[in-house]
Amino acid sequence: MTDRLTSTLDQLRAQGRAALIPYIPAGNPLADSTVPLMHALAKAGSDVIELGIPFSDPMADGPVIQKAAEHAIAQGIGLSKVLEIVAQFREQDQTTPVVLMGYANPIERMGQQTFVDRAHAAGIDGILVVDYPPEEIMSFSAMLEKVNIAPIFLLAPTSTEDRMKTVDQLARGYVYYVSLRGVTGAGHLDVEDVAQQVARIRQHVSIPVGVGFGISDAQSAARIAEVADAVVIGSKLITVMQQAWEGLPVEKQTEAAIQAGHDWLAGIRQAMDQVVKSQAGDQT
Repeated sequence: MTDRLTSTLDQLRAQGRAALIPYIPAGNPLADSTVPLMHALAKAGSDVIELGIPFSDPMADGPVIQKAAEHAIAQGIGLSKVLEIVAQFREQDQTTPVVLMGYANPIERMGQQTFVDRAHAAGIDGILVVDYPPEEIMSFSAMLEKVNIAPIFLLAPTSTEDRMKTVDQLARGYVYYVSLRGVTGAGHLDVEDVAQQVARIRQHVSIPVGVGFGISDAQSAARIAEVADAVVIGSKLITVMQQAWEGLPVEKQTEAAIQAGHDWLAGIRQAMDQVVKSQAGDQT
């Protein structure tokens, strides 16, 4: 299998552009809306799509993603269904990398090797398991490595140099720097602090550094694009789509969510590309 994730990020880095990585939980607003939504986000300029595995106890997620996960679980969306969703997406899109993001419990219930085999068959490019510490999943990382699925890890403002070095040994694709202390969707970004932390991470980690948590508009996305290799954006995107579909008849919810998500994310992409054009102009 071609390493879509690494090649995509390498191409963007060569162009001096930051990757746009939206996060959406599978099954929101409806069970059958995720595949068309993923296609719409790709058309809006997404370089990688992070797809959330709904879980009943998402300890790193704020109220927006928690609510979306509960909504998805109520519709019967679990890990097996998420894998089916990615396989359906791959029927039309063999180019856009897809990274799963979730928690250990669903994977442990399925069995690590079974999960890896099914993820590979579905066309998944990376997996970020929030509560799998890198020091404790050497065997799982080896399973992923055999089928060219990137193990992706979180780093935080409190991460030690030893943790960064361990992550550098195991991680592929990119590392996800959590720019805030707290849950998703919380707090305000301090871009100068993010820039310093990304520079610190790069002293120990050789792969691209993505930044997420707290990015809520075109301005903050563009500012993060100046200092990071990727911009990860989730809670605000989910809120925009939720505001569009809530209260509508069921038959209109998917279309409303897709249109709102596409249009909002296209604005983020445009803002990020303006940063790149400005940088290119400054270098000439």
